[in-house]
Amino acid sequence: MEEIDIWLSNSLKRKKEGFKPLDEKNVRMYVCGPTVYDRAHIGNARAVVVFDVLYRVLRHKYGAECVKYVRNITDVDDKINAAAKERGIEISQLTQKTTQMFHADMAALNCLSPDVEPRATAHIPEMLDMIGKLIANGNAYAANGHVLFRVSSDPKYGHLSGRSTDEMVAGARVEIAPYKENPMDFVLWKPSNPSEPGWESPWGRGRPGWHIECSAMSIKYLGETFDIHGGGADLTFPHHENEIAQSCCAYPGSEFAKYWVHNGFLSVNGEKMSKSLGNFVTVKDLLDKGIKGEVIRYALLATHYKKPLDWTDKAINDAAISLNKFYNVSTFKSPNQEANAVNMAKFLEALYDDMNTSKAFSILHEIANSGDAASLKECANILGLLENTNTAEEPLSSEKEAQVLEKIESRKAARAAKNWAESDRIRDELLVMGIIVEDKAGGAMEWRVK
Repeated sequence: MEEIDIWLSNSLKRKKEGFKPLDEKNVRMYVCGPTVYDRAHIGNARAVVVFDVLYRVLRHKYGAECVKYVRNITDVDDKINAAAKERGIEISQLTQKTTQMFHADMAALNCLSPDVEPRATAHIPEMLDMIGKLIANGNAYAANGHVLFRVSSDPKYGHLSGRSTDEMVAGARVEIAPYKENPMDFVLWKPSNPSEPGWESPWGRGRPGWHIECSAMSIKYLGETFDIHGGGADLTFPHHENEIAQSCCAYPGSEFAKYWVHNGFLSVNGEKMSKSLGNFVTVKDLLDKGIKGEVIRYALLATHYKKPLDWTDKAINDAAISLNKFYNVSTFKSPNQEANAVNMAKFLEALYDDMNTSKAFSILHEIANSGDAASLKECANILGLLENTNTAEEPLSSEKEAQVLEKIESRKAARAAKNWAESDRIRDELLVMGIIVEDKAGGAMEWRVK
């Protein structure tokens, strides 16, 4: 039997499967990217970080030159139109600025850039071509300036999500419109008024539906059938379900994506994240508090990607403490190469088993306890960690230094009052900011950038 090293949870099959790429010299992965109307929140970041790790694992296994990672930018969407109108700026100005902010935030989390990052607005001809194929095949119809996918034409519809028709209607919050043959039929093309972005088409001036964008772009760059399609669990239905339906119907005989990989939901302190609850956390919010991007990355990976992740201050503190330990060990002298090979084999075994990052972290701690700096750095680098070799030399901004000094004074006061819990809390806050505090005799304190 042929040996399979990498295993992934395939949502399409509802089980963990051995990963066999269609072509080991051309491993292909598509991941749904951001809709660029606002800053990336921590839930968005989880998906990007998770699939960045998968990208790194695939590159390690098959070679960087043999892996192609495509992640799109959705720059035409009703949320974008509304946000631009609310801010009184041009849509293109909003999408350009928000895309730049997304890139900056993800770079701060040590995420690699995808090999291709297509923008939806640059691929309208591909979408129109695909819609034309669906109409010709009897899978779509034009009505009242819209083009809709005929769900009843696809006997496999619902296979990914495993939902009944009633569940799908409720889950999609479908629009009941008189021009629809079936409430489940979804929009491929819709008309635009003069104030909205629009392109000429055989069905009148309009713009694409969300689902057709990802199908057209993924097929252009990866082919009619490719290896992995990834995204958050919230995209399983209706977005990914609709992608499969329209893609396989437009190209009969294709499979679209063989492996569907979804990361779990993220909550904040046990509650669903929302602006109305006041617990909406963006990556920029955390960075502005002095929390290092590498700490955020560690905290996002500490829980297995398939499981729900609860974002808490403790998760951040634990991540900072672990990273500080790793960086301190990274200065040690390493054992022999044989020990390095054994450590790497154990580490890869964990990662190849459905990206078990929580187990991989426990192995990193074992390696750190052994003092094997070379193995620690080599393994951690595959997770996108311990890449900041000059962390201790990074200068503080005047604003951050003022924050540090204020916390140091608060900690001195807490220790003077023998409030040890408060003292420890502030020490942990400083550690999250990348500051190590050492207590000296007589109540004195020394601090340094780790």
